Amino acid sequence: MSNRVVAENVLSQIDCPLSCASGGGGGVACASPTIGNLLKHVGDARKQLTGDETPVHQLLDINNMEPRSLPFVLSFKNLTYAVKIRRKLSIPTLFSGGNCLSTTTTSQEPSPGDTLFTKTKILLNDISGGARDGEIMAVLGASGSGKSTLIDALANRISRESLKGSIFLNGEQLESRLLKVISAYVMQDDLLFPMLTVEETLMFAAEFRLPRTFSKAKKKMRIQALIDQLGLRNAAKTIIGDEGHRGVSGGERRRVSIGIDIIHDPIVLFLDEPTSGLDSTSAYMVVKVLQRIAQSGSIVIMSIHQPSYRILGILDQMIFLSRGQMVYSGSPSNLPMYFSDFGHPIPENEDRTEFALDLIREMEGSPDGTNSLVEFNKSWQNMRRGARNAEPSPTHDGLTLKEAISASISRGKLVSGTAAATTTGEASLTSLVPTFANPFWIEMAVLSRRSFTNSFRMPELFGIRFCAILVTGFILATMFWHLDDSPKGIQERLGFFAFAMSTTFYTCADALPVFLQERYIFMRETAYNAYRRQSYCLSHALVSLPALVFLSFSFAAITFWSVGLAGGSSGFMFYFAIILASFWAGNSFVTFLSGVVPHVMLGYTIVVAILAYFLLFSGFFINRDRIPDYWIWFHYLSLVKYPYEAVLQNEFDDPTKCFIRGVQIFDNTPLASVPDALKERLLSSMSSSIGLKITSSTCVTTGLDLLKQQGITQLSKWGCLWILIAWGFFFRVLFYFSLLVGSKNKRK
Repeated sequence: MSNRVVAENVLSQIDCPLSCASGGGGGVACASPTIGNLLKHVGDARKQLTGDETPVHQLLDINNMEPRSLPFVLSFKNLTYAVKIRRKLSIPTLFSGGNCLSTTTTSQEPSPGDTLFTKTKILLNDISGGARDGEIMAVLGASGSGKSTLIDALANRISRESLKGSIFLNGEQLESRLLKVISAYVMQDDLLFPMLTVEETLMFAAEFRLPRTFSKAKKKMRIQALIDQLGLRNAAKTIIGDEGHRGVSGGERRRVSIGIDIIHDPIVLFLDEPTSGLDSTSAYMVVKVLQRIAQSGSIVIMSIHQPSYRILGILDQMIFLSRGQMVYSGSPSNLPMYFSDFGHPIPENEDRTEFALDLIREMEGSPDGTNSLVEFNKSWQNMRRGARNAEPSPTHDGLTLKEAISASISRGKLVSGTAAATTTGEASLTSLVPTFANPFWIEMAVLSRRSFTNSFRMPELFGIRFCAILVTGFILATMFWHLDDSPKGIQERLGFFAFAMSTTFYTCADALPVFLQERYIFMRETAYNAYRRQSYCLSHALVSLPALVFLSFSFAAITFWSVGLAGGSSGFMFYFAIILASFWAGNSFVTFLSGVVPHVMLGYTIVVAILAYFLLFSGFFINRDRIPDYWIWFHYLSLVKYPYEAVLQNEFDDPTKCFIRGVQIFDNTPLASVPDALKERLLSSMSSSIGLKITSSTCVTTGLDLLKQQGITQLSKWGCLWILIAWGFFFRVLFYFSLLVGSKNKRK
């Protein structure tokens, strides 16, 4: 309750501009407050009213505090967006001949593109309007009315091929690239790393969006001020949390989501239902913050389901939608006059937005729908424009878009463009603001640090994987303990190598959910150029390497000497290297799949199936020479083939070492149980037949002979190692392209 009183008192105190300088005539010339001054004032007032000893944090003062010169005006005309949906057909419909296209579930006329199996659904129908800086424009309507679709259209989240109409900023066509760097989009879902604290989450966002010319101390000052403004001081050191880790509340998560997108003080701010999931006081505080962001020189456009009476008093412009059509556009104060002229006056004691939404829902259920209200809105708006034709409409006062952005940056807006604005001079509009705030190596460092921090606080994930490696290694070590060089020992070594190499790939499957969990965070952050996609791919690979090295060494150390593998220390180092390369290739392959498949369970199914095929065609079950020609291509695609052949060569490439001598050639035959004396007589008989003396000590099969028997004659062990490493890089490149193709974050 005290927080609410404090909030209302503070907000009532700062309804007027905060920074005023004495004018030349003894008057007071007030400048529009920046978000930095607002945050400091809120912190001071909060301490004064509540006695809170929380230190007051000041935001970095990069503003000249001169009066805000000329406005930004975002206008949109005739926005229309339609999608093809599958038509629900019944058996009578299929046999109704030409009447099938006229059978619709609504009163809408069939569109020209309708077919027997598809029909066109119009999500936005000829929407026009405008918004300017210093004001909040809210889009309202029932569920399915098109609120989020309109926000997506304005935020360039719908492909230009599908969206008809025009969007202008200060009278100039708004380019996609420019919009990315001057705007921010707050999604309805809270997409955050669960094990980072509130302060760390905002700090990482600042390191992405603020230029490297800002010192660490200045970034911290900005973060601390933002934490105080969003009311997150008590939760600053608390982790975000998820289903398995208790963290901040749902309302606090929402405020963090808003905070990370206003770090760089954007010129245009889009929000998809920012008050969703908040109580009335928290929602009011959030919208009040958005009002101050607008007054600092930003255009704020948001969708909201049903604002409270207090929030309604903050909004400057409203658009009501009904099934993609505009049924009202204007100030909230004009709602009573509008519905009174329509013949449905709003009762005195009834909430205006509730009345409007209820009436719209009621009309949507009628046969004619809201068509009458749509037509009335057009005529009413035309009538009002005619009545106030002497009053100028919102303009940008003749400023070009480049001049407006330069002036805005000089006052401290669009922080990531500050350095560029002071050095570009006569640069073009697209080069006025840098596409990315930081070079790619800084992005890589920040991404890697964030991933390490989040993973380090969930040790159970790595612990489970490490335990799986230990258990597998222990079982293999005890099952194949000190294998001998007999024919049976050779077969057992082949089985050990096949199982061990395939195990390294199967244990890489845990990489699958990593990107699937981060996919939408990645899409949100890259949609507005927080960092480059290649930076994410490189940091993703670097972060995985330490764990792979540790797991590879652990598995190699457990199994190499206990099984009795050959090669000594050099053999062990190659064995470790080939296991590490297998982990690298497997991890890269699974990471690539995570960029392609949409769901974890589907991904696991695909991974297990493909790895099974890799093992089948590796050369263990059937030699390369006996694989049918129509399947031989899969043998060379098999990731298990290369480590399997490499460890066999590492084990059997000593030409001086003998593995089968004399009577041992009978060990894997029905003659294995015959007494040794009889075996020697058989050898003597065979010697006389082939003209070559074979005794009990004669070497019959060397390691090189075994490699030839297994069909391993094409590649050296080092060749297999380099090919395996190359496969890893190849899948990382494919992962990058999957991000380019699959993370556009736009509707088609």
